[in-house]
Amino acid sequence: MGHTITEKILAFHAGSEEVSPGDLVNVRVDLALANDITAPLAIEAFRSMGAERVFDREKVALIPDHFTPARDIPAAQNCALLRDFAREQELAHYFEVGRMGIEHVLLPEMGLVLPGEVVVGADSHTCTYGALGAFSTGVGSTDLAMAMALGEIWLRVPESMKLYYHGELQPWVGGKDLILHTIGSIGVDGARYRAMEFHGPAIAALSMDSRFAMANMAIEAGAKNGIFHIDDKTLEWLKGRSEREYRVFESDPDAVYVEEIDFDVSGLEPQVAFPHLPSNVKPVSQAGEVEIDQVVIGSCTNGRLEDMETAAAILSGRKVHPGVRAIIIPGTQWVVREMARRGWMEVFISAGAAVSTPTCGPCLGGHMGILAAGERSVSTTNRNFVGRMGHPESEVYLAGPAVAAASAVTGKLTDPREVMGE
Repeated sequence: MGHTITEKILAFHAGSEEVSPGDLVNVRVDLALANDITAPLAIEAFRSMGAERVFDREKVALIPDHFTPARDIPAAQNCALLRDFAREQELAHYFEVGRMGIEHVLLPEMGLVLPGEVVVGADSHTCTYGALGAFSTGVGSTDLAMAMALGEIWLRVPESMKLYYHGELQPWVGGKDLILHTIGSIGVDGARYRAMEFHGPAIAALSMDSRFAMANMAIEAGAKNGIFHIDDKTLEWLKGRSEREYRVFESDPDAVYVEEIDFDVSGLEPQVAFPHLPSNVKPVSQAGEVEIDQVVIGSCTNGRLEDMETAAAILSGRKVHPGVRAIIIPGTQWVVREMARRGWMEVFISAGAAVSTPTCGPCLGGHMGILAAGERSVSTTNRNFVGRMGHPESEVYLAGPAVAAASAVTGKLTDPREVMGE
């Protein structure tokens, strides 16, 4: 009986010939990460257990990105704690304002995550790195403290489910639309503690940026991790990012899956998740007349270069609706630089949008776009729970950058094809 890619990665890092779903294993960690919200708790636990040094200064990353640039004094204190710990431990990977980015965009970009690795982070969207064929998952701050001290973590091997996507994607449909459609189909607990393994010709056609967006939201279906197999696009994307060696794992042809689901995406429209669950998904053509107050384009889900390119294509030569605040948040400083080099910064500013330094900001109701009571936002972020972006009586509509940009122009939920005359 064969094994899945997730099982093979965990077996290798546990030093075992094989593992099976349900096994409890201790696995070696290739990278442990935390941010300005979760790292302070992990550092406290690290000290409480009597640890003095992290297991490997090259394999711990701290990224203050949630409330930074610091929104208030408590946020500044948290960042100072991270900064002091990073200096004390001589961490190789501490990224400060001006040299940083949103953690799940920045770390792959910096070559700090490679195929076949085990990555744990005190942030639920650590599952993003599955786009590179790595096993990556979110953990609590106490678990992260153990990983920082010992270089290993225990977990239960998840069952794997195979998701197969076929059909040619329509214009303005990308990874965000595929994952919203998937979550809408299986629900927010449809992959609970499972590995979501993405397959099929529609997946092969996706860019790496779209794959990161899909893996990022595996947690919104309850998954332990989301994971893609390595192909030529992955290998090309990895070129020049790291000199470290890595190992590619593949699922066996006779691997056992707890469930297999087939999606025909040939007729799929851009998707929108209505309040207050990522599973409350509708095609944009069925959105109706939903007037909005704000648009956010960015986050660890859709703050990458391709997302900025899509938004710029729609906003070019157009104006943001006078009743809308449009906030553009690039994922990293590199994305900011590329936006400027390619002329997109001028496009956004001329359209009447605000462009921010990289930050998670409004995604979690942190800053840079908090909603008041009764306000609605179309956002390329990953969650739309009650009060997620501000007041509990506000509403968040999740979409890809194309729908978000088109909606910024019209002041209501809008199909990008309408704005582009297609």
